[in-house]
Amino acid sequence: MLELNAQSIAFFIFSVLVLGGAIGVVTSRNLIHGALYLIVSLFGGAGFFVLLSAPFLAAVQVLVYIGAIAILIIFAVMLTRSMTQLRELVNAQWWLSAIVGIALFVLLAVAVILPVWGVDGTNPNQPVSDDIATIQDLGVALVDGNQYVLPFEVASLLLTAAMIGAIFIARDTSVDMDD
Repeated sequence: MLELNAQSIAFFIFSVLVLGGAIGVVTSRNLIHGALYLIVSLFGGAGFFVLLSAPFLAAVQVLVYIGAIAILIIFAVMLTRSMTQLRELVNAQWWLSAIVGIALFVLLAVAVILPVWGVDGTNPNQPVSDDIATIQDLGVALVDGNQYVLPFEVASLLLTAAMIGAIFIARDTSVDMDD
């Protein structure tokens, strides 16, 4: 039975933020509005981390995803003025996207539900380890040359390339508009 307390109310509020923002991203025809809906959805995800007693991950979610990536998307969209002038974009393959999205949702739901509850409703899995990773372990993993430093560097190069590309496209379109 569902117990109505502060955590369940906060969970429902964050769920509405995440799902509402995601629906807004998918259905918005304005790119700026879509990016703002993405920020709302990511903020709800940070709220989930707070509910899971992971304040460090919540702060990272806010700083990295909302503070950096979403703002980068907004700047990239704003720098490419020709993209913001689009009013109507008709996609004849929307039904194919809907089928793939529903199939992916069902696949992910089955992949999450079966290992957690099992086929007969009992939990077949016992915890693999009693070790709990600390923030210090996470920090070491992110900067250790044998672990996750390469994906971090690749992500920074991709973000830099995206910003340079947006500036190049903006300068190119402004030269074309002046002619």
